[in-house]
This record gives sequence, C-alpha cells and structure tokens, in this order.
Amino acid sequence: QLQASGGGLVQAGGSLTLSCAASGGTFGSLGWFRQAPGKERDIVASISRTGSSTYYIDSVEGRFTISRDNAKNTVYLRMNGLKPEDTAVYYCAARRPSGIYYRPNDYDYWGQGTQVTVSS
Repeated sequence: QLQASGGGLVQAGGSLTLSCAASGGTFGSLGWFRQAPGKERDIVASISRTGSSTYYIDSVEGRFTISRDNAKNTVYLRMNGLKPEDTAVYYCAARRPSGIYYRPNDYDYWGQGTQVTVSS
C-alpha cells in the first residue's frame, strides 16, 4: 500500500527528494525511517495528518523537510546538504491515527525501501 521512490547515488552536499505514494485509504501519521547496514531502523521524520505538526531527528533538522499532499496521498522527504552518514535504506511508514510517532512499532504499513547513497 506504500510505494517509495526517489533514492539514488549523490555526492556529499547534494540533494534528493524521496516520494511515497499511499493507497488503500487515508493515513493519519506518515513517517520516514532509515536503516544503515548493521544498524537498527530509526525515525528520520514524521508528519501529522494536516501537516501542522512535524518531527525531525537532530541530525537532519534544518537539512531535511517532510511534507505531504493529501490530495495525492503522497508524502515527501526533501533532503538537502546530504552527508555520507545519511547513507541508508529509507522507508516510508504510515498509520491510520494522526499524530507524531517515533517508533517503528507505532506504524502499521511500510513501503519497500529505497537506497540513498552519499559519496564523500
């Protein structure tokens, strides 16, 4: 029900925009997670139903922007100033209730993941 796209290879300092199209109804909370090799899957950003509330982890604050287009049932993650440590598989996630959620277990639906690689 979630289809992520937009990953790729980019040089440090570059930009990428990830997209995640949702189907199967309306989702309240949408989030982006990432998982680097050998590490746990961690929250990157989350957005509420209306977009009035957002959350970012400290390491991406000011560089990444999460947004959503409810008419298209799509969530975006604009990533600027990419760093090698941003390299990971990025996953979009959704849950029906609105709000801001941080843990993978809070989300019921997951996209397939898209690879982001930042070269130094």
